[in-house]
Formats: sequence, structure tokens, C-alpha cells
Amino acid sequence: MQAGNVDSLWPPERAVMSPERYAELAQRIQPAFLAQMQEAKIPQQRAESLCRLYLPLAAWVHDQKRPGQTFVLGVNGAQGSGKSTLCEFLQLILQVGYGYKVAGFSIDDIYKTHAERQQLGREVHPLLATRGVPGTHDVELGLNILRALLPPQGGKVSLPAFDKAMDDRCPPSQWPVFEAPADIVIFEGWCVGSKPQAEAELADPINELERNEDTEGAWRRYVNRQLAGPYAELYGQFDRLIMLKVPNMESVFEWRSLQERKLAERTVANGANHRIMDAAALKRFIMHYERLTRHNLEEMPLRADLTLFLDEDHHFTRILINR
Repeated sequence: MQAGNVDSLWPPERAVMSPERYAELAQRIQPAFLAQMQEAKIPQQRAESLCRLYLPLAAWVHDQKRPGQTFVLGVNGAQGSGKSTLCEFLQLILQVGYGYKVAGFSIDDIYKTHAERQQLGREVHPLLATRGVPGTHDVELGLNILRALLPPQGGKVSLPAFDKAMDDRCPPSQWPVFEAPADIVIFEGWCVGSKPQAEAELADPINELERNEDTEGAWRRYVNRQLAGPYAELYGQFDRLIMLKVPNMESVFEWRSLQERKLAERTVANGANHRIMDAAALKRFIMHYERLTRHNLEEMPLRADLTLFLDEDHHFTRILINR
């Protein structure tokens, strides 16, 4: 891993690393970085290009963090954008390269249980039985986890986990344990940092699902109220927000389909029961996400602290920094 064109994606006036600083960090994290690539089944020839993205990104986080305080980073990205992979590498570099204690979890990990969502579907709106939109997460659990990771708290903190193949939360005995307090917390998810829409924007259905199953708009208005209320409190804990901006909704479907195939392969290999979706079910599933995804793509790059732009080949093309 040589210095090369270190900041090729970064605006020249906002470059965060000198070639010397890059080379030193690359040498320090190389064994762990290559091992992580192998585990993620990423071809080794991509190591250099990924380092040119991830190492300056980790340096940016390091430069944003205030000494002695826990830094909470929100990471937004549409389904299939690669935010989980980015967060895993970012966590590794911050730990191995900078010596930070980093706790990472996803908004997916705090989904309400399958039974809780079925009850929500019966009592509020049938579409809320399907995981995904604001209102289907246990926001209080997320807030409690974040608080437990901050100083002056200490001791073991169990980070929640969700089994997508089973469509249910894992039992607490299977939750990973972190020794608090954390230096940095990375919290990622498809609707992380999302803002509510204006009331007028909710009037017209955006797709077939809304047209046929939310005829009066009760579901989308409930989701919007959740964003304005409990989710705003959760997202208010962030020190900075990063967005991975996908090119369009067509890419979301294509990339999310690939994720589902990989999930099916892993589940079958493990011999477990599952709730894997076929193409028709996945298309309907993504319709639940479409309204807020389109809203995020339009307005979030204007306010996110840092936006990473992706093209249709899933390559990063440029970076916009607002802070």
C-alpha cells in the first residue's frame, strides 16, 4: 500500500492527509486490512483503491473528534449501498491505526421484534408489520445503548443484534458485548439522520404499494411523525453525519437483490430456517423504503457533514464536505 494519489476523491482544498501520514497509517494497518478484505471476499487487487478512500476517511473522523469525549458518527446509505462494509473498515482503521475503542451497530439491530411489529400492524397500520420504516425500530433501546457507551458510564454493554434471515431480533444471549466507555461510536442505517417531509409532500402516493395499501396516507403520515419525534432525538446524538449517495432507485433494487442472494447462500449453507425473499417479494419490500430513500437522496447531501457519491458500478466518484 503506497501513498499514490492519496486524496484523489477529496476536494483539493479539503485534503486531510499528507503522503507521509498516509504511508505511515497504511503500513500500520496493512495486515489487519488485508485480513478484513479476505474475510469480506473482496479481491486483493482492490486494496490500494479502498485504502485511498478509507484511510483519509478515518483521518477525517480522527480530526473531528474532540479529546476526552466520545465521538458519535451517523452513517446513512440506501439499501445495498455498502455502508456496512464501509463502517467495518472504518472501525478497523480507527482501532488498529489510531488505537481507539470503537463500538459499531446498526439501526437494523434495534428493529422491534417480529411479534411487536405484528401487533403494530394490527393496532396502527398493516404496513407497519414489515420491518424497515421509522416506527418499526425500538428507538428507546437505541438511545439507551448510546447512553451506556458514553462516559462516565463503564462496564460491559450488550449491543443488540437482529437476524434478517429469521426476521426477528436475536436473543440477548447472542448480542456482542462491548467494554464501555467507547472513544467512537459508529451508528449506521438506511434511514439514519433522515428528516421528516413537509406535509404537502405526503399527499400523493409514490408507488404501487402506497396507492393500493395506504390509500388515505395514514401509514406514511405515521412514519413522518416518528421522524419528527423519537427519531429526531436519536439522531440528535450524532456529532457528525456521513452519507453514501447511490445514483438512483434502480441501483437500490439491483444491489439489494445481490444482498438477498448472498444472505440466502449463507443461510442455506448454515442449514438454518429463513424468511428469504424472492424477486417479487423484494420489489414489494423495497417499496416500503422508496419514499424516504428518494427524499434522502434529494435533500441529505446538502446538510450531511460528508457525502460519498457512488456511480452505477458501485464505485466512489467524489466526496462533498460540508463541515
